Parts: sequence; C-alpha cells; structure tokens
Amino acid sequence: MSLATHQTEASVATLVASPALAGSGLLAAHGPGSLVPRLKMLAASLASGPVLTSELAENRAVDLVFPSPAPVELIEAQLRALIDEAGAPVDIIVQPAAHRRKQLFLADMDSTMIGQECIDELADFVGLKPQVSEITERAMRGELAFEPALRERVALLEGLDLAVVDAIVADRLILTPGGRELVMTMRANGAYTCLVSGGFTVFTGPISQKIGFHEHHSNTLAHADGKLTGLVIDPILGREAKKATLLRLRAELKLPPEAVMAVGDGANDLDMLQEAGLGVAYYAKPAVAAAASARINHTDLATLLFAQGYREDEFVR
Repeated sequence: MSLATHQTEASVATLVASPALAGSGLLAAHGPGSLVPRLKMLAASLASGPVLTSELAENRAVDLVFPSPAPVELIEAQLRALIDEAGAPVDIIVQPAAHRRKQLFLADMDSTMIGQECIDELADFVGLKPQVSEITERAMRGELAFEPALRERVALLEGLDLAVVDAIVADRLILTPGGRELVMTMRANGAYTCLVSGGFTVFTGPISQKIGFHEHHSNTLAHADGKLTGLVIDPILGREAKKATLLRLRAELKLPPEAVMAVGDGANDLDMLQEAGLGVAYYAKPAVAAAASARINHTDLATLLFAQGYREDEFVR
C-alpha cells in the first residue's frame, strides 16, 4: 500500500541509490547512464508542469519536488515502474512535502537496527538455531501468532548461561549501516527516538546505548542462578504493544500523526508502521512491504534521513 493520495499538497519523491553505486552516475543530474533526466521528464508530465531537482548526496540521493499538487500514489507507481524497468537498485519514497521532517522515531531492533535475530543467536549456543530460526521466520511473516511463537522459542533456551548474552553483543551483533547516523542526526534536530522490540532487554539495553536512542522497550527473559529459565516475564511486548508505545509517546510529546516515523521488518511491526505518518518496511517480509507506506529494499537506513530532506553533509556521524 502506498502513501495516501494528497491532491492539495506539494509532494516530493526521494530517490536513493546504494552507496556502492554512488560513482556509477545512476542518480547524476546529467549523463547517458543517469535515470534522473528520464524520471524528471516523467514527473513533469504527471505534475503538468516543471519539477524541481534537489541533490541530497552527489550521485546517490536526489529529490524530485512537485510544486503543484499531484496524486502521491500515481507519482510513486509511475516512477517506480520506470526504475524497475531500468533494473536499477534504487529506493524511492514519495510523500507530501509539508511534513517530511519527523519529530518522533520508533524502530524495531532485530533485522532492522541490527542485522541479526537475537533469539536465533541465543539458540545457536544450545545447538537449536535452525529450528528456532524457522519459527522466527514464520512469525515475522505473520504465519504464526507472535506471543506463543516467542514463548515456544524461549522455552528451548532453558538452562542457557546468561553470560552468553555479553558474547553475542560483543561478537555477533552488527549495527545496520546508517542507523546511528539516522538516530543521532534526528536527535541533533530535536526529534525523540525509541527502540521498541519483541526481543529482549538484555539486548535492547546495550544496542540502544550504542546507537543513541532516548529509550528502549522489549521483553524480559526470566533467569535464576545465572541461567535462563525458559520463560518470558509478562506482559509480552508484541504487535499491539509497539503500536501502544507509539501512541503514548505521540500523546506525551503532543505530536500529530504526520510527525512520526517508524521502521521495521516483521508482521509484529505492522500496526506500528501503519499508525506512523511515515511507516517504512526495511528489507521486509512481503506482507509487511505490501502494507507499509514506504519500503527500503536496496539501500541502508541513511535513506530515512534523505527522505526527511537532510543532505549528506548534515548527517551527524
């Protein structure tokens, strides 16, 4: 599902290519291999008038700004069709121009702000990673209810030494490129940030600190005598709780819906993504990508800064 059609607002289409392709000229302002002239020509026909080009990062990210009202859904569908026809690994986010800078950001952790699924890494220490990974994948696709699937997986971890968490955080968890820049740049510009995960506090604590989130929320693993008991302490933080966290923070900060951005990859993120002004599916499962208002399939989390109109030289690194 695309962003809702806005007939009365100016719109902006942000196009971002992978950093590895920045030197290819794919998003250069001119040149035989550039998509920009063709996209700009198509955009002008959709807008029935001139479309402005604004470079956000040389050869890597560009805005096509529609000064006159144009249907957002039509813009996205037509530009995406041209990009797909060219076989270009370029992400596109189309939205009303008026509210693109966000004041509240919520993010999933596993396979979003980090590249791994923490429960799968825990399972590896008891020789059950393939079995647990299969359950995780099915739950993230929405084929299994989140809460019973979580309890089933955690039960398999009974007796695991809690000390393995430190080893996993130190040696196995890799921050997603662009994630820290995203959070720190938004913070530097007055936004509030929250890591909200169906995973576990033993991981969201150190990860949120590394990335720079204001706060984090997740589930708590029960343990005794330094070992996991195979239980999760109630209440379970899942799909409904992620949405509730967004609504609570939005109310506390007195923000309108359009001031909120959220990102995630799994079915338990869907309610949160759909409640946000800009809900982004990040390398997401098909059902999630289809239901989110925007999606990233080729680039990294820095795209969410470009989508807000930040130039690369404004990133806080």
